[in-house]
Amino acid sequence: LDNYFVGVLILIFTTVIILHGLNILTGYCGQISLAQAAFAAVGAYTSAHLCHYVPQAPWFPAWLSWFFPFWLTVPIGGLVAGLIGILFGIPALRLRGFYLVMATLAAHFIIMHVIIHWGGGMVAWRLPPPKLAGMLLNTPKSYYYVVVVVLIILTYFAKNLVRTRFGRAWIAIRDNDLAAEVMGISLFRYKLSAFFLGCLYAGIGGALWAHYTRSI
Repeated sequence: LDNYFVGVLILIFTTVIILHGLNILTGYCGQISLAQAAFAAVGAYTSAHLCHYVPQAPWFPAWLSWFFPFWLTVPIGGLVAGLIGILFGIPALRLRGFYLVMATLAAHFIIMHVIIHWGGGMVAWRLPPPKLAGMLLNTPKSYYYVVVVVLIILTYFAKNLVRTRFGRAWIAIRDNDLAAEVMGISLFRYKLSAFFLGCLYAGIGGALWAHYTRSI
């Protein structure tokens, strides 16, 4: 395939990674979220800041910009997105239905406001070409294999995770959270774990997208 179609496949695969997180959070745990794109942005901007040579945000220490390679900034971006997901997930634990929708929608606009006003989000800036094991991933075809490998690993992890105790607890909460709590399932623990993993996937997908476009 030519570079255009390879680029389309990369965008599809990064979106699938983001949607794996939404599938865990909404599909299995039943927690409706409209902020998945915002958490993908958190991962993208975190990874971009950590690898950028001239950070735009005044609060970002310049000496950090030289110490984080691409293969490390992507999981860090996912981890930061997951932690921020927990931050917004805690007040949403007692909300259901329409109220949970509004809470996650508020999280979306809060995150975007912070990115625009504190993260230099209104000024687009270029990212350096990612490097992995000494190889420069500066073409769609070279970057494609990285995204495919990450997608396979995360898909395998998500598919097997929902078969564990966590997955069974999420399904029980989704079907009837009151009955799940009576059976001894900690709603606080398992809902927060779903928020964390859902946002972690979004952050990783957003970080991979940012390093592909190399402009954020």
